[in-house]
Amino acid sequence: MPTHSHSVFSYAPNDQSPLRIIFAGTPEFAAASLQALLDSATENHYQLVGVYTQPDRPAGRGQKLVQSPVKQLAIAHDIPVFQPLNFKQDEDKAQLANLNADLMIVAAYGIILPKVVLDTPKLGCINVHASLLPRWRGAAPIHRSLIAGDDETGITIMQMDVGLDTGDMLLKASCDIKPSDTSASLHDRLATLGGSALIDAIEKLKTGSLTAEKQDDNASCYAAKLTKQEANIDWAASAKQIERQIRGLSPWPVAYTHSQAGVMKIHAAQIASVGDEDSTPGDLLVVSKEGIIVATGQGAILITEVQFAGGKRMKIQDALNGKHKAALVIGQQFGRIEQTA
Repeated sequence: MPTHSHSVFSYAPNDQSPLRIIFAGTPEFAAASLQALLDSATENHYQLVGVYTQPDRPAGRGQKLVQSPVKQLAIAHDIPVFQPLNFKQDEDKAQLANLNADLMIVAAYGIILPKVVLDTPKLGCINVHASLLPRWRGAAPIHRSLIAGDDETGITIMQMDVGLDTGDMLLKASCDIKPSDTSASLHDRLATLGGSALIDAIEKLKTGSLTAEKQDDNASCYAAKLTKQEANIDWAASAKQIERQIRGLSPWPVAYTHSQAGVMKIHAAQIASVGDEDSTPGDLLVVSKEGIIVATGQGAILITEVQFAGGKRMKIQDALNGKHKAALVIGQQFGRIEQTA
């Protein structure tokens, strides 16, 4: 492991005035950090002077505009909210400068910040990132850590620069990945950990004990944005890989396969203790109310919860009693339809 040069992240606190903080974030993950800031603002002597979040988006069947979780939380606490499309407009840059912030905190904002924005707050911008950098830079670190089979992940509080999650690391907090974790369960733990790590970093910043550590670019890997295409299960992969794919893509986009009843999403599965070396990947080997055992390229998978097009998520026992039960019989082969299309 190479040694990195350390430098002190400098801040000379003025006891007379609170630290002026801007927060930028959009989804639930970010809202957890904003809530942590709100909970400790008075005690730690800082002031939230503005919140940035993405513009309201249409959602649901009615396509009504929906406010982000961060916006809802900011409004509930009477904090000014700003929603620029990007920071290319001069008025948006001026608006940010007028807030006269000491520090900008960014968590899952979803908008790339140009250098002029990064340089506007006196202390720059720090980011709450859901991995132990330099591993999993990019948009989907939680999902990628699960799909890769990592044993551990965590939160990195990082000084932002113009690169993609390449800035100096200021503080890390680790989190074990459980064998049963989905992206949803790991997301919730990391969101909470992100809030506490952020408060810890601010306290260290105010006492001058925060140090900046360079990232080792040679140890980095990229957490690419998720696509629906990668949710299509390749049964020739190993049972271990497929089981991680199912957990890593839950609750979105949800791993799926092609069955005789059409596309079937797979919400929950585990590695099966039995397999059949002579079977073809995708073959249904065992069908019972406990689940369906499907052959893979190496080992087998026990599927316990599925969802057919237009239907609800259900346990296998309910699926076997439903209209698609003909697709769930021994001898059927998942994935075959797409392979011959």
